[in-house]
Amino acid sequence: MSRPIVLCTGNKNKLKEFIQIFGTDFPHKIEIQDVDLPEYQGEPEEVARAKCAMAVQSVKGPVIVEDTSLCYNALGGMPGPYIKWFLKKMGTNGLYRLLHGFEDKTAYAQCVFAYSSGEGAPIHCFSGKCNGSIVEPRGPTDFGWDPVFQPDGYKQTYAELDKDVKNKISHRYKATVALKEFLEKN
Repeated sequence: MSRPIVLCTGNKNKLKEFIQIFGTDFPHKIEIQDVDLPEYQGEPEEVARAKCAMAVQSVKGPVIVEDTSLCYNALGGMPGPYIKWFLKKMGTNGLYRLLHGFEDKTAYAQCVFAYSSGEGAPIHCFSGKCNGSIVEPRGPTDFGWDPVFQPDGYKQTYAELDKDVKNKISHRYKATVALKEFLEKN
């Protein structure tokens, strides 16, 4: 049997979503490992690639890393890949207030997965995007910035949506599907 693929994250909610999207018929075993990776600066794919290269060195086997961005159009795409730090310092109310004074409340959520089968192997990136708007926080606060992001075509925020609905429209869903297709072919 081949080695399990390590999903490098300390966020158990991400693992739950990932496995729910992959489904029970996925032929590879996925394990979670909280690998301490530096936070790189740059564009989302650059950040994901750098994190993946470091994760491969740490795990010494197949890895998947994720870089998630929340990009405000009025702010030229910021906070983007730095959303984790903005959320930590400002909370969801602060994320909402960032757009005070701007008419444009549109945003997009982006997920980039970087995968490598191990040391010396190439890094492959898979991206997914979901357009929406930044709204006053609503819903449970147990999963990051979900309470402030309302996807286009819905009246609920990610936090308010049923998990099955979210996992069929989200940025992570779209990136996961592309990654799954690649892994099933290779």
